[in-house]
Amino acid sequence: MTNIGKAGVYSLGDRQVKRMGYGAMQLAGPHVFGPPKDRDAALAVLRAALDAGVDHIDTSDFYGPHITNQLIREALRPYPDNLVIVTKVGAKRGGDGSWRPAQAPDELKQAVYDNLRNLGLDVLDVVNFRILGAGIGPLEGYIEERFTALAELREQGLIRHLGLSSATAAQVAEAQKIAPVVCVQNEYNIVKRADDALIDELSEQGIAYVPFFPLGGFSQLQNEALGAIARRLGVTSRQLALAWLLARAPNVLLIPGTSSVAHLHENLSSAELQLSADVLAELDALD
Repeated sequence: MTNIGKAGVYSLGDRQVKRMGYGAMQLAGPHVFGPPKDRDAALAVLRAALDAGVDHIDTSDFYGPHITNQLIREALRPYPDNLVIVTKVGAKRGGDGSWRPAQAPDELKQAVYDNLRNLGLDVLDVVNFRILGAGIGPLEGYIEERFTALAELREQGLIRHLGLSSATAAQVAEAQKIAPVVCVQNEYNIVKRADDALIDELSEQGIAYVPFFPLGGFSQLQNEALGAIARRLGVTSRQLALAWLLARAPNVLLIPGTSSVAHLHENLSSAELQLSADVLAELDALD
């Protein structure tokens, strides 16, 4: 069995988690909307993740909506003491499956209550405020009022730790004046590296960086180049892309998602892949 502990651990709030975790978004139906095609298969993936040593699961109540959290509750509750479940708030789903902002303080608070209920928890380990702008990338703008609403729930004991998603460096600094920030979750992968400076800055502060879409964003040409290196090493492109992220910085925590047990184990095995300096240089050149 793969030893995902070989990739090391890092602090996520007051807990140490393995750097290879699991993202539950793909457990919902197509386009992250509605129930999964095979509910038993979705439950099996969650249980297989824990059996493989995963102690960090990323989710949100707007996945489905509600579906993914309900699956996590059914598959894993009562939760192991070492499991850290990270969720996010700031969006909602329309009846047509559209993604809509839900950023008002009252909407953020309601989202926290929804996550608590559907996960079957009395307190959420980590809540990321998903800052919605144009598309999925960060958009500058003040977040004080919205982040303060979540900080108040933290003071009430409903949230242990707070993080940010799709945030700029300025927004991280703004949030830190209100409450401690334990993680930042932004789009980042081997060919989308706008956050290079932010990752290093967060590392110096002991703050985790959690890239979403760690396997996405490859054009055909870049995918071919990545595939050529992977074939030479006898691994898959997915494994190579994840191993590069683990090598990028010690504060990088991975949450690759899948609805397949086979792909889950393929992703987790990246934790054991050691890349030479020459290979890392080749991969860096793909940017």
